[in-house]
Amino acid sequence: MSNDTKSIADFLGPWVEPDWDSGLIERCRSAWSKPIRDLTNQELATFLRQRFVVEHLLPVASKRVQDGFDDDTEIYDGELESAIEYARKAA
Repeated sequence: MSNDTKSIADFLGPWVEPDWDSGLIERCRSAWSKPIRDLTNQELATFLRQRFVVEHLLPVASKRVQDGFDDDTEIYDGELESAIEYARKAA
C-alpha cells in the first residue's frame, strides 16, 4: 500500500473524540480516515498546519502546488502553499 492510499488514521490511529468541539476539530474528524490522495487542498493544509504526518503529506501537497492543482476548497488563495512553507519551517 503506497502512502497516498493510507489515511491519517493509518499512521496515528483511530480518531479520539476530544472534550470540546470547534471548526478545526470537525475538519480533522471528517478527513481523518480519508486516503491522503483524496484529501482536499484545504484538508491537506489543515493537517500540515497541525503537524500531522507531515513527512507523508508534504510530497502530495507539494506535487499539487507544482502541478497547479486547484480543487477550489482553499479558504484563501495560496493556503496550501502557505501550509507547506509553515510545515517546512516548523520541522
